[in-house]
Amino acid sequence: MISPAGLASEARLLLVGRALRACVDGYVAVLLPAYLLALGLGTWEVGLLSTATLLGSALATLAVGAWGHHFRHRSLLLAAAVLMAATGLAFAGLSGFWPLMLVAFVGTLNPSSGDVSVFLPLEHARLADAAQGDARIALFARYSLTGALCAALGALAAAVPDLLIGQGIARIAALRSMFLLYGAIGVAVWLLYRRLPEPAPQDLPAPPTPLGVSRGIVVKLAALFSVDAFAGGLMVNSLLALWLFQRFDLSLAAAGSFFFWSGLLNAASQLAAPWVAKRIGLVNTMVFTHLPANLCLILAAFAPSLPIALGLLLTRSALSQMDVPTRSAFVMAVVTAPERAAAASFTAVPRSLAAALSPSLGGALFAAGLLAAPLVACGTLKIVYDLALFVAFRRHRDQRD
Repeated sequence: MISPAGLASEARLLLVGRALRACVDGYVAVLLPAYLLALGLGTWEVGLLSTATLLGSALATLAVGAWGHHFRHRSLLLAAAVLMAATGLAFAGLSGFWPLMLVAFVGTLNPSSGDVSVFLPLEHARLADAAQGDARIALFARYSLTGALCAALGALAAAVPDLLIGQGIARIAALRSMFLLYGAIGVAVWLLYRRLPEPAPQDLPAPPTPLGVSRGIVVKLAALFSVDAFAGGLMVNSLLALWLFQRFDLSLAAAGSFFFWSGLLNAASQLAAPWVAKRIGLVNTMVFTHLPANLCLILAAFAPSLPIALGLLLTRSALSQMDVPTRSAFVMAVVTAPERAAAASFTAVPRSLAAALSPSLGGALFAAGLLAAPLVACGTLKIVYDLALFVAFRRHRDQRD
């Protein structure tokens, strides 16, 4: 039996691990397209590699859900950390498209603004056992906020290659050094997670209950969430960075600064979401904050200048993430308590798979010279999702928990 002090120590280890991973994810999302372009790859290849990373992560998450119970969570986390270290080393040492595609698929790189790696379900499972009741909610809030803030800080590190280039280091070498750092952080996470306690067999949680009476509403939610995720995949952070590079010739340092402030606004919006939801309900919060955010994205596609485009994108960042905690809370509120674990998995995996399909399409549109198309398509599809969600669950629009 793990003592309360041991559980608190475990929670701290998981939060530190999340912080380290978020920092490197923050700059990788910005540097990935710049690195691939510097290697001589095209914009379509950038989209394909982004798709490979998301698809691989989605399938790995599905595998953990299906077969992970045969292994200890600590062992799986250590294996994921080894994979993270190998991913960084491989990306730093390879130049060909197909080898990089293979590493992107099986590795842990994250081109998006949120955590989509195999670490996520494993860390969530450990966190769920580290606290109870309100303390568990607070712990998950700290986990999400830690990830958002550290990803924002990590985005500032995207300026490091420019500093290295100014010291006479070749551009390719400067960019590769950041992937070596990614691998080194993977080693640090492995060392950190070696300290995680291993629960005794009698302390392991009981297997979850499959979907039953709530199956219909969960299937409807999963379908709607997949539309939203597919739309979001058209404009993951790596593709948004690529758009800023292509449209406005933005520097790495300026892009890192933008994603830093964008990440801070994302974090602030997640903090504000519970306060808003208490007053207008979960569905209303999801829809009425998402709609203006998506309009800002569409308008940014046609912005005549960089300041206007960045202003619209930052406004979007301040609103677009309020649906993240409210979406999770809504799923938990509309299903029975025994079905919650199954509902969380059933809605998460289709989202991951849908998000993995669209970055290659966004890259293809960029390659065809249609720079505005991915932004417009993303914003339009998300508006369709918002309206469909509002209509489908209008009876629940005043629900607050």
